[in-house]
Amino acid sequence: MDAARIRDIVIIGGGINGCGIARDAAGRGYDVLLAEMNDLASGTSSAATKLIHGGLRYLEHYEFRLVQEALAEREVLWASAPHIVWPLRLVLPHHNGLRPAWLLRLGLFIYDHLGGRKLLPATRTLDMRTDPAGAPLQPLYSKAFEYSDCWVDDARMVVLAARDAADRGATIRTRTEVVSARQLGQLWEVTLRDTQSGDVEAVKTRLLVNAAGPWVDQVLTGTLGANSAGNVRLVQGSHIVVRKLYDHDRCYMFQNTDGRIIFAIPYETDFTLIGTTDQDYEGDPRSVRITEGEIDYLTTAASAYFIRPVTRNDIVWSYSGVRPLYADGASKAQEATRDYVLKTSGGANEAPLINVIGGKLTTFRRLAEATLDKIETLIGAKGKPWTLGSHLPGGNFPANGFAAAVTALKHQYPFLDRAHAQRLVRLYGTRAGVMLGVARGYADLGRHFGADLYEAEVRYLVDQEWAATSDDILWRRTKRGLLGDAIKVAELDAFLSALEARPAALAG
Repeated sequence: MDAARIRDIVIIGGGINGCGIARDAAGRGYDVLLAEMNDLASGTSSAATKLIHGGLRYLEHYEFRLVQEALAEREVLWASAPHIVWPLRLVLPHHNGLRPAWLLRLGLFIYDHLGGRKLLPATRTLDMRTDPAGAPLQPLYSKAFEYSDCWVDDARMVVLAARDAADRGATIRTRTEVVSARQLGQLWEVTLRDTQSGDVEAVKTRLLVNAAGPWVDQVLTGTLGANSAGNVRLVQGSHIVVRKLYDHDRCYMFQNTDGRIIFAIPYETDFTLIGTTDQDYEGDPRSVRITEGEIDYLTTAASAYFIRPVTRNDIVWSYSGVRPLYADGASKAQEATRDYVLKTSGGANEAPLINVIGGKLTTFRRLAEATLDKIETLIGAKGKPWTLGSHLPGGNFPANGFAAAVTALKHQYPFLDRAHAQRLVRLYGTRAGVMLGVARGYADLGRHFGADLYEAEVRYLVDQEWAATSDDILWRRTKRGLLGDAIKVAELDAFLSALEARPAALAG
């Protein structure tokens, strides 16, 4: 790297906030470097409930600004990435003893009209005695409300934001730890360490963004040497994945007697995703794991609704993440605000710093715009806002055009079976053809690692999406890890080792 080069912005953290800010800033013409100490989306951003939603339950806490912004973003994100975002109908069964029906109707009326909904269908009432949504549930619920939100492949949204940032000139450095950062007048000197080679280098930048998620306060007090922080409340959220519990494509939102809610969501064709929990967390976020108590909570809560009990033996995978919520003094973890907060320091004769606290997948684009507003004030404006109406890589087809995109890929590559074509379009959209290249049959896709995972896809993920390990590929890029023994993990590991493929900066 050119030692004399002065970057405009260095971003710490390769989650959805960091990658979203890098994307927006690079698209405006800023010289951006993003450093992530592990893989992209390796923390909170791949441990979500996978919803693009307004947050119906946030209305109970009067967070109308957050809900309105999030509702407006649902269709924006769907239009920008129809391969990884798609509409989802949620079924909210009603029964006496919890929230009254009139309150749910009022909340859903506000939900339908607060965010400028255009393409997503409105709320309707279901007769659970006749609707197929009632069949898998205990015969306790005669009525339910069905409303709209969207589903997202969370880790892929992060990676695609990073890919777009790199395509627009940003440097994305994974497996790169920010060891220290010190102010040199109007500049920051940031020391980076390659966690694989151990190589250390120093870069200079006009502005530093701390988007380290659960590590925001650790970066402040450790890396940056601040005396205190206290910005973040760490809340653990865990999920379990079980074999498919029902055949339709709708999601359930269940109200629990403790006032919390859980979702049961169709997941990766053959599974059901159940979550989330909310409990305060202490310790290193890297060590977070689902607890025995959380497993009991989720299985018990789901079993109270489904006819067939959900047991520990049904679990094929679980994951847990730490949400970095703004420390607003809320008494309960589930009551802490999900809104984002941007704290700035420096300016004038002192190098500026922006700390990004909180946020949601749904509002990442708006958070990035708000951060760029502050960046413009601190170091001057370059290009104009541009992400509204833009597409994430591979998403340049109509919001309702997924089936047509699959048909087009099948026409171009007739040897693909339909399920494989659907998976490739879900992950890569119009870039699936870039990955498949001139292949005319499965033999042209190279080594077979089990199921529908081939060398061509693995090489694409290494070359274009910073993948370096089997976990990167099987869990954060493709979710093929859910197929268990069908995937030849040892062969994949050996192949990746032979590639000696530490992802380098792909642009900038």
